[in-house]
Amino acid sequence: MIPVERHQQILALVAERGVVSIVELTERLGVSHMTIRRDVQKLEEQGAVLSVSGGVRSADRLAAEPSHLAKTSMYSSEKMAIGQFAARHIPRNSCIYLDAGTTTLALARELVERDDLLVVTNDFVIARLLMESSGCKLIHTGGTVCRENRSSVGEAAARSLRMLAIDIAFISASCWGPRGLFTPDEDKVPVKLAASDVSSKRVLLSDSSKYNKIATHLALPLERFDTLVTDSELSKAGRETLSAGSWELVLAG
Repeated sequence: MIPVERHQQILALVAERGVVSIVELTERLGVSHMTIRRDVQKLEEQGAVLSVSGGVRSADRLAAEPSHLAKTSMYSSEKMAIGQFAARHIPRNSCIYLDAGTTTLALARELVERDDLLVVTNDFVIARLLMESSGCKLIHTGGTVCRENRSSVGEAAARSLRMLAIDIAFISASCWGPRGLFTPDEDKVPVKLAASDVSSKRVLLSDSSKYNKIATHLALPLERFDTLVTDSELSKAGRETLSAGSWELVLAG
């Protein structure tokens, strides 16, 4: 049986049962534990399944983006640690992009004492915070307003970004994994892509609760990033997988 046939059978079993043990897969497919683990690793890299202790389960799919208000109180200590780490590594007089999100908002809170930065953002909450509490210069992208996420999205916001030259883009994620960043909202894709294209350095800021989850739209492949900043609760399997990439992996906190 060739690998693609094994992968199809693994996916079919996981879809039917939810969780399948490694032992059962080796017996069903007539191959070694090592072969099954390689198959599972490949499928996990594609965002199709998740490894669990002794087995494999279907990947979590995000059907809709939680509102800004709902996200504000979720994983706040992890987001604070991520924001504090990122803030310490922004050189003076930089032009930075802060993507919409509550983790990037945590970074923005660490920048209120700075007066040397030019901050570009599509997030209305971040813009208001820095406008009222910092000496930073500000550019808001404009664009179609997403009320639930309190941000601008779509092609107009992307065009605004493409007119700029940014030193560091701090990009958020609805969910992410070895394949990249996913979002259930198609209008977010062009904004993240534009921010990535015009920036000299790209940094993912996302807590580990969003890792190994997928949504309908792939916004950016993980290879586009120079640094991934998440928290110390990232799973052992996640650490092993991500440590093998071309990017720097940082576990804050």
